[in-house]
Amino acid sequence: MANRAKSGFLANMSHELRTPLNAILGFSQLMNRDPALTPAQKENLDIINRSGEHLLELINDILEMSKIEAGRVTLNETNFDLYDLLETLIQMLDLRAKTKGLQLTCNLTPDIPQFVRTDEGKLRQVLINLLGNAIKFTESGHVILRVDAGQVQFQTEGEASQLCLFFEIEDTGPGIEPSEIKQLFAAFTQTETGRKSQQGTGLGLPISHRFVKLMGGDINVKSAVGQGTTFQFNVQVAIGDVVDRKPQPSAQHVIGLAPDQPAYRILIVEDRMENRKLMVNLLQPLGFEVQEAENGKVAIEYCERWQPHLIWMDMRMPVMDGYEATKHIKAHRQGQATVIIALTASALDEERAQILAAGCDDFVRKPFLEDTIFEKMTKYLGVRYIYEKTQPLSLQTAREVTTSHLSVMPTEWLAELHQAAMCARSKRIKTLIQEIPEEHSLLMEGLTDLVNNFDYEKILALTQP
Repeated sequence: MANRAKSGFLANMSHELRTPLNAILGFSQLMNRDPALTPAQKENLDIINRSGEHLLELINDILEMSKIEAGRVTLNETNFDLYDLLETLIQMLDLRAKTKGLQLTCNLTPDIPQFVRTDEGKLRQVLINLLGNAIKFTESGHVILRVDAGQVQFQTEGEASQLCLFFEIEDTGPGIEPSEIKQLFAAFTQTETGRKSQQGTGLGLPISHRFVKLMGGDINVKSAVGQGTTFQFNVQVAIGDVVDRKPQPSAQHVIGLAPDQPAYRILIVEDRMENRKLMVNLLQPLGFEVQEAENGKVAIEYCERWQPHLIWMDMRMPVMDGYEATKHIKAHRQGQATVIIALTASALDEERAQILAAGCDDFVRKPFLEDTIFEKMTKYLGVRYIYEKTQPLSLQTAREVTTSHLSVMPTEWLAELHQAAMCARSKRIKTLIQEIPEEHSLLMEGLTDLVNNFDYEKILALTQP
């Protein structure tokens, strides 16, 4: 009964939380396309986007923990390029490390295979959690990721050979008290250092622990107060087949449809007005013919008289849901030629199978990026776009703030800044930043970057009395 209750909680809360987030992040992306925006407005939209993404991370963590406790988490094993995964993670986290003056390195032993088979998403999440924590709590020195491989164990004939991968993340941070190590992997529990940072939910390490166990390994930690911490974990993988490197998403903005194409008819089926409006505002200005339907029953009527090329189908709706509507449309010859892509706010992996079984050609999770919508339409309809011409960006050095930069400000101002950072009062911090004299613009920009990236612990460290 408890597991069924948790499953119900997951389905409902995932939908209820992700649906409004889809509108928040979606409309902020749309507004960012407006060329008339002032720099201040662009900065405000960037803050909305970052805050929404931060909120999405917290929601995902809570839902992931609930899925684990309900026994709803399974391995989704695929072949992937391990070198590519590690390279992407280091590139993603390197800027964050450099802004703190840290050296982030990755050391692989020569016997590490390039292609392996396990759950790539779960391995990535474990590494992001551990490396992210190491960077967050380390103020000086280095963070090192080491990867080693155990001996290959040849299985019975016909089975892939198995390998044990060993990962080690070492930092030179403050370390963890011996009394706190036992509670590291308990849900919603943080160490003293974590509580001082006033960030996170205390779920990153428990989720990582469960994922590692699921992948046939274990995780442990060694730490010395004042010297640093080392997390070690291992996972069981199979030697994988060669796979193509994943194409990198385009950084260009779509501004219209390329000439000499059909007049594409797109039907948006969604019970929430704000989500319908988001999709309409995204597609109609580009040149698509767009119609809206508030439920599956209305969608079927549109299909019979308008014959859309593609339907974006929400799966949870009153009157008639997306599952029933899709089955009805695909049951007719006319509807079989129509591409149906599900839009789902569910966090459950098994819903993918249900969606495809209903007849959908593909699915996209909410909240989505606009690039994902355009890529799917290219994949299934062959749509070609006109892209905005962008000027190459010049490389900028990170605006690193040091205590010497802050020494130009009065003691009372520093005390106020410290107190505001301790309470995570971003508005108050920005008001204080406005008091910095114009000749110290680098200090203003550096502090603004810190508060925009929720790096309150850095501000606390710089203003420590």
